[in-house]
Amino acid sequence: MDIEIVGRLLSTLPEDDDHPYRTGPWHPQNTEWRATDMVVEGDIPEDLDGVYLRNTENPLHPAMKRYHPFDGDGMLHAIGFRDGQAFYSNKFVRTDAMLAEQQAGGPLWAGLAERPGRRGWGARHQLKDASSTDVVVHNGFALSTHFECGEGYRMDPVTLDPHGKAPWVPERGTSAHPKLDEHTGELMFFNYSVEEPFLNYGVVDETDTLVHYVPVELPGPRIPHDMAFTENYAILNDCPLFWEPDLIPRGVYAPTFRRDLPTRLGVIGRRGDTVQWFEADPTYVLHWVNAYEDGDEIVLDGFFQDDPMPAVGPDATYYERISRFLSLDGMQTHLHRWRLNLVTGAVKEERLSDTITEFGMINGLHGGRRHRYTYAATGVPGKFQFNGLVKHDVDAGTEQAFMLPDGVYCSETAMAPRVGSTGEDDGYLVTFTIDMPQNRSQALVFDAANVADGPVARVTLPERISSGTHSTWAPGSALAGWRG
Repeated sequence: MDIEIVGRLLSTLPEDDDHPYRTGPWHPQNTEWRATDMVVEGDIPEDLDGVYLRNTENPLHPAMKRYHPFDGDGMLHAIGFRDGQAFYSNKFVRTDAMLAEQQAGGPLWAGLAERPGRRGWGARHQLKDASSTDVVVHNGFALSTHFECGEGYRMDPVTLDPHGKAPWVPERGTSAHPKLDEHTGELMFFNYSVEEPFLNYGVVDETDTLVHYVPVELPGPRIPHDMAFTENYAILNDCPLFWEPDLIPRGVYAPTFRRDLPTRLGVIGRRGDTVQWFEADPTYVLHWVNAYEDGDEIVLDGFFQDDPMPAVGPDATYYERISRFLSLDGMQTHLHRWRLNLVTGAVKEERLSDTITEFGMINGLHGGRRHRYTYAATGVPGKFQFNGLVKHDVDAGTEQAFMLPDGVYCSETAMAPRVGSTGEDDGYLVTFTIDMPQNRSQALVFDAANVADGPVARVTLPERISSGTHSTWAPGSALAGWRG
């Protein structure tokens, strides 16, 4: 392996750290690497061509008082595949907040689980914009975003060199999970706030120009995390898990689940301003999978939470209290389908799987179009760690699974259509692992049609990386200079 260190940032974390989300699989890095001529077990397919990117929370400094797993600084990891070879780089997202804390030599903003302090960014204007949640590739740039709304930072998707802030982002920022339509190049996004309007929806065209931005009326502040789209519509949501309204004026943001209220699903034209709302069974949906039009209906798939607020005992530790919102078995997440009839306003729902999974990915060419396959993660009971992946065939009602060995964890798994692909699952799955027994990380490549057979290739990274979640795939054909 040919590797070089391209950067090493100041970290003031304690050497005797005992926080479960800053140790073990979540042990953060402060070194930035570039690697080529990588060690490979098996063979990298010649028709795997493009880049797999993953974002993660990777703290450089301790919290003011109580660290939450979502507080860490953003770091992108990128592994490219071309002509049967692999190359890798990782780099911190150079946000304004991260640079300020590096200069100060310590934390400057209170975290998600702390009381408000210095004015910051986001839906409540109090958090650090770490840009550490999600990543997509749009208009040739990797765009990193933050779950509670931030600037949106751009980086080269191959070298991860910084390219500043996205010029189209409104004053209220953009939430994580903007949605790319690979057929049109449009990017749909939303933001939310404790101030009216509580929700906004927008569209950025293929030239990086904001072409549509409208307020969406809500009964009060909400905390949506994701959205979906079809060829003609965007789907927003008003789930009955939100901050306790009476506590907000006191600066307390305590989520509560109102089982007496419905889940509301809002359908708006992709460049429209009128929302048609549908009422469904109460739940919270962290992540949607996809949506598409089927006659008069919109078919929407996502992960229904049977228990959005798992109970904990009176003697529960702080770590146990925060983990209940992170463990898949605690929230009881299941792949679920909603059918929204645009003519009658009726909603039909069905559970698509009894298996507890989340963080579902599809072939991006089927975004907004009919899909058959969802590739999702399984979780370690009681923890925010992924220990395997499941391929859901939602047409046949069948599943394939691959479970990792004990002590090995993976990331959100992206689907990479092979060059010249002819079918929805004609391609590969790519994920990063955190292998605690071997003290290493690898990129695993699976045949998407035969997940249960295990990886066809394993590529070893320069260092064991920190655990992480959201990822994306960008084909080489979408990257400027890829063959240059």
